[in-house]
Amino acid sequence: MRHRDSDGAVQPVADLNLLRTFLAVHRSGSFTAAAGLLSLSQPTVTTQIRALERQTGRELFERLPRGVAPTAVADDLAARVAGPLDALAAVAGHEAASHERTAPVHLAGPAELLCARVLPALAPLAAEGVRLRVSPGLTEPLLDELRAGRHDLVIATFRPRGRALTAVPLTDEEFVLVAAPVWADRVKERLALEGPAALYPVPLVAYAEDLPIARRYWRHVFGARLSRPAAVTVPDLRGVLAAVVAGAGFSVLPRYLCHAELASGALVSLHEPEDPPINTGYLVQRPGRPDNPDVTRVRDLLIEAGPAW
Repeated sequence: MRHRDSDGAVQPVADLNLLRTFLAVHRSGSFTAAAGLLSLSQPTVTTQIRALERQTGRELFERLPRGVAPTAVADDLAARVAGPLDALAAVAGHEAASHERTAPVHLAGPAELLCARVLPALAPLAAEGVRLRVSPGLTEPLLDELRAGRHDLVIATFRPRGRALTAVPLTDEEFVLVAAPVWADRVKERLALEGPAALYPVPLVAYAEDLPIARRYWRHVFGARLSRPAAVTVPDLRGVLAAVVAGAGFSVLPRYLCHAELASGALVSLHEPEDPPINTGYLVQRPGRPDNPDVTRVRDLLIEAGPAW
């Protein structure tokens, strides 16, 4: 097996065991996970990867606090050797995709959407043996980590720019202005007559100090600038939901997150505009066919389930 580096020089790689170890690390995202897949010790995997890096003359993996991220050279090498190695495993009597089936799928996105909709949607795959590693976070750093190879799929709150990543629309979040009945009884009728000024006596519960969701609602629905501080900030919309249900004040929340509370009467929609603000979420991945076929299974199931959220 030979590997052609970015300068066009052909670098021979004689030891298939090194390539098998490399492919396991590339697919699993860590030396430790690859060691478990190959029934090797972690130091042995580390030694073999270093030997392969010496043979190719290039760094193959960036060592991270948790796992490793493949370099562009590693991605190119994996694309070249995956098919032949899997075919060789089949000829030798081993199942062709044993590493692929056991490698976990690394999925990341907003914590609230992951917990409320994504994990329930993926439960059938987990029951079928698909391994998931789910990480919550904000879109921009998650996209940076996706580019670095730390995730297979990211649910993003905006479409990434450029061609380094591919994105497909996944779901539309509708935002709704809500409060507990104790507040709704006082202000809902006044809101229809007076507009957003009717809400000034009611405490605002928000995700962050800069009020990103509420400010967008004010601009889109009321055509006005929201200029007031939050009474309570919680950097988790599930916490915002809990505070509003308990009577802390009003907020703007994704309808999917408070659907049950609206149906039960624990929350009341204060306003039903004809054109509510909507934010499209995108399912993002690196270009090309994933080495791990379970990534495609997760992707397809999410795209199928997304419109129902």
